[in-house]
Amino acid sequence: MGAVYASSVSVMRVLPGAWRRAAAGAGLVDADGATRPTIFAEMSALAARTGAINLGQGFPDEDGPAEVLEAARSAISSGRNQYPPGRGVPELLEAIAEHQQRFYGIRLDPAREILVTAGATEALAAALLALIDGPEDEVVVFEPYYDSYAAIIALTGARLVPVPLRWPDFQPDLQELAAAVTDRTRAILVNDPHNPTGTMFTRELRDEVVRLADRHDAVIITDEVYEHLAFGRTHEPISTLPGAAARTLTISSGGKTFSATGWKIGWISGPAELVDAVLAVKQYLTYVNGGPFQPAIAAGLRLPDEFFQALSEQMRAKSALLGEGLRSAGLEVSRPSGSYFTVADAAPLGVTDAAAFCRELPARAGIVAIPLTAFATTRNRDRYATLVRFAACKRLSVLDEAASRLARMTD
Repeated sequence: MGAVYASSVSVMRVLPGAWRRAAAGAGLVDADGATRPTIFAEMSALAARTGAINLGQGFPDEDGPAEVLEAARSAISSGRNQYPPGRGVPELLEAIAEHQQRFYGIRLDPAREILVTAGATEALAAALLALIDGPEDEVVVFEPYYDSYAAIIALTGARLVPVPLRWPDFQPDLQELAAAVTDRTRAILVNDPHNPTGTMFTRELRDEVVRLADRHDAVIITDEVYEHLAFGRTHEPISTLPGAAARTLTISSGGKTFSATGWKIGWISGPAELVDAVLAVKQYLTYVNGGPFQPAIAAGLRLPDEFFQALSEQMRAKSALLGEGLRSAGLEVSRPSGSYFTVADAAPLGVTDAAAFCRELPARAGIVAIPLTAFATTRNRDRYATLVRFAACKRLSVLDEAASRLARMTD
């Protein structure tokens, strides 16, 4: 088996194809041309091997609301197991439109301005592949960023232009943003609430994104999968800002909101001509997906306001508990405004390399986390050299145990 593996590695080093752009874009190609697994695969395997608590990968460890699970079971048992319509099942399209009107006052035509996708990641991939036209184009991204952004941008052949977010509040410098957006900018990609930092962007920043997109005729693509995990404030989509709707594609999904990340039910919405362009690409990716899960997510989107309010409060309490544990271990902690994630600085522990620290953490504390350098371009990784991302989307009992382990690490 070892010889086969070694042969496979040597072949992969010379095998041509767009996969190399994707791997290089995601920072997975070594200096000698060999590829390596993502940090998420590495750390999840380390957690499984050591029995450490996995606070690295952002997935919940408990199921979502019973109404949503029962709707999926009902759809399966009633025979809704074949291909759904290409744009999505009508009740989900209608539920998404109702959701956007109910929470944000956004009016959408379910038949023309919404497309159901295989999670938010496919929506993002289809949008970028549809709208980016090769190496002359640029995509502006706030850094650190969800790792698939870089891989997909690399597949399009475009250039990723990072705008750094600054510890500890993880807001960008507006002058740096203005310098990054030029007439070559085809899209500005905004993730709010933000993964991996847990920040939420200011109104001033979002207004500047709209101004720059209008000035340089760029499309705004927003990733809003954590929209219902904002702490103490209401999420405000960029598409609701003056002048934004006509050039904004909004992406979200049911995975994070309803603790159903394995179902991969996402969607993209916006002006019909932009959604049609995305559909032209998406239909040749997965075609369709998740037939019986689509009506289940529709049921979730129609849950009462109390569900969504409780969801936000529960995640804020979990994030606070995790933050207390990290502070008790001697780390400095950035207070998140939303999402699953909390970022801590391990420098007070004498750490200079977050990646090495994360590889040692299972032995030191029985916990797995992710270095923030995994979410950054090579040239900017020094900015985040000692920062670590922890996921709070676990049961309270698990977070309690994690806090205890962190305290023992200090002892």
